[in-house]
Amino acid sequence: MRRGTLAAQDGQAASGQTGDLPVVVIGAGPVGLAAAAHLAERGIDFTVLEAGDRVAASVARWGHVRVFSPYRYNIDAAARRLLEADGWSAPDADWLPTGAELIDDYLAPLAKLFGDRVRLGAEVTAISRLGYDRVRTTGRDQAPFLIRLDDGAELRARAIIDASGTYTSPNVLGASGLPAHGEHEAVVDHALPDVLGADRDRYEGKRVLVVGAGHSAATTLLALADLENTPITWAIRAGDATRTYGGGAADALPARGALGTRLRAHVASGRIQLLTGFFTHRVNATDQGVEVISRDPSGHEQTVTVDRIVSATGYRPDHSIASELRLDLDPVLGSTRALAPLIDPNQHSCGTVPAHGAAELAHPEPRYYAVGVKSYGRAPTFLMATGYEQVRSVVAAIAGDWEAARDVRLDLPETGVCSSSLAEAQEQRVGLTTGISGGLLSTPIPVTTVGGGCCG
Repeated sequence: MRRGTLAAQDGQAASGQTGDLPVVVIGAGPVGLAAAAHLAERGIDFTVLEAGDRVAASVARWGHVRVFSPYRYNIDAAARRLLEADGWSAPDADWLPTGAELIDDYLAPLAKLFGDRVRLGAEVTAISRLGYDRVRTTGRDQAPFLIRLDDGAELRARAIIDASGTYTSPNVLGASGLPAHGEHEAVVDHALPDVLGADRDRYEGKRVLVVGAGHSAATTLLALADLENTPITWAIRAGDATRTYGGGAADALPARGALGTRLRAHVASGRIQLLTGFFTHRVNATDQGVEVISRDPSGHEQTVTVDRIVSATGYRPDHSIASELRLDLDPVLGSTRALAPLIDPNQHSCGTVPAHGAAELAHPEPRYYAVGVKSYGRAPTFLMATGYEQVRSVVAAIAGDWEAARDVRLDLPETGVCSSSLAEAQEQRVGLTTGISGGLLSTPIPVTTVGGGCCG
């Protein structure tokens, strides 16, 4: 969408039937709560709907994992201003927080500022326009949004910021975007189990297969390597693991570089068996364990038999709640058409994505914006700081401040490690339902390895 059309798309934001209604934010993760902070600063009424029973419920699912970037890059500017005005003391700027620390030190205190405007256990099942299905046009722009929850309750909104993420819609284990034969009957664990903590008994002493070439796969592999008598097999579709190993000491985020360096060493030593060119085709339960069969495009087969499978093949957006809205989605990535060429993983790494905001995130449905990791569809190039700039611009647009909405800026170091072929793009990141956008993750490492970088 051209920037010049932004005001025309959202000209009804504060007028007509919708002016007295709140903005509804879907998801109480980092990006959703950042949106709430920007709305609060502008004096715009809002409600945050969180499907989980706690703030950042999806972040809590990987609470044992430490992020790549220090706190200085993980706190939204508006959120910081509100928190500091309330007497909050920021965590050590150089500390690499775990997911649990991110919640306890930052997200929970931020949500507390908003009181009952953050509603927990409020899962959105559908969004429409009051009195309008997707076909009806006349008067549509002036009609409020209608949001339906899983308990049957309904509420109205003047605008919607969807930061619900992708954590509940993981990609399948099978290649070619299709489930492997027998996949749904098998027990498959999804990314980032707590291998050294709560889930230890499920993996220790077992034969474990990890499928995926992204950082979540690397995190799990390194944790498994610390368990005794636990044979580990790592399967990727690529011909080698260079992309997963990343930039090593040259990485702009040292914690991320250390992850790849450690993983390469385990593969070289034989602690982790690497299978390349692995296209999961069939999963069979046998007396000897779970048989996983690969069949590559040429018909060549590989077979491995294990006790447990961890599928770290990434996530994809689920736009079903907005099926009655008029969305203009790129047919490849599932982002908006305007955003797609800016985030194309064939052209960009996470550090080279241009700044973008409300103009690129707008749909033909005025005042509906998907933000955070959900906005990127299947592209792996998302970072948390990108989400913060997105919601700053979107909130400015909702407020009618077109100058601020168009003035988008993002300063990210080019790391190169987020580049990937589209075929493996979904394996490169972790997308989280509550909007933690782009959690590039690492196992715990000494804080002394921290240097400059962008965001988690």
